[in-house]
Amino acid sequence: MPKPDGRLRPLGLAALEDKIVQRALSEVLNAIYEEDFLGFSYGFRPERSQHDVLDALAVGIERARVNWVLDADIAGFFDAVSHDWLIRFVEHRIGDRRVIHLIRKWLKAGVMEDAVETPSEAGTPQGAVISPLLANIYRPYVFDLWAHRWRRRHARGKVILVRYADDIVAGFEHKADAERFLADLHKRLAGFALALHPDKTRLIEFGRFAAANRERAGLGKPETFNFLGFTQAKLRALRQNSRGAGTKRSPTRGDGSKGSSSAGTTTMPSRPTAPPSAPSATA
Repeated sequence: MPKPDGRLRPLGLAALEDKIVQRALSEVLNAIYEEDFLGFSYGFRPERSQHDVLDALAVGIERARVNWVLDADIAGFFDAVSHDWLIRFVEHRIGDRRVIHLIRKWLKAGVMEDAVETPSEAGTPQGAVISPLLANIYRPYVFDLWAHRWRRRHARGKVILVRYADDIVAGFEHKADAERFLADLHKRLAGFALALHPDKTRLIEFGRFAAANRERAGLGKPETFNFLGFTQAKLRALRQNSRGAGTKRSPTRGDGSKGSSSAGTTTMPSRPTAPPSAPSATA
């Protein structure tokens, strides 16, 4: 281990300093990006727990005419994040070149295995303090802003959205909307070298009217889906699951205030939402 000589530091001390800098920068950037994140996004955000997103999903399905649910998961997201795209997204919001330099350095840190460091060409830094924030910066450009515009421009019926990290649930009034959204989502993710997990992505008939509709059609009971470790079966069970930890917090609206479900309402940021060179939001 090299001794400190004004230029070199012990590896343990350097790692500790890196963590301190990452934590400090994460706090600063979190305060900036919280203004931009849409209301239906949860995960690694202050005062937004798993039970909050379950509650928002339940309220959204109860209040909207949801007949079809897309339960989707992005495969290997943390390992597949494009460094080039991530830097472009950060540069779109952050002008300080020192911050950009630090993020570039952390992204290229690589993975240490058997005392051999392999440079990383994709993915967020493994186990790094700043990794959840970098992932949160990436996802809104790839999914949130696109999905919000999609439902405004293309949906014929009601569409609700909730996302917790890589887990996405979208509810649709019409099956045709759900099928088109799924097809367009495949194309959207492919533009960023991402894909939906084939075994964790399903489109099912679900909602207040699913049981009656399936009974009239001579079909069985509505299917279930898993979200954040809970099996979502009937709406009553969905509501009970969302309150499983005894949370008393009301669901939030898309503008961040308390009230109706954020699954159904969002507020678009006033500033531009994607770099000019990013793939079009119209899939």
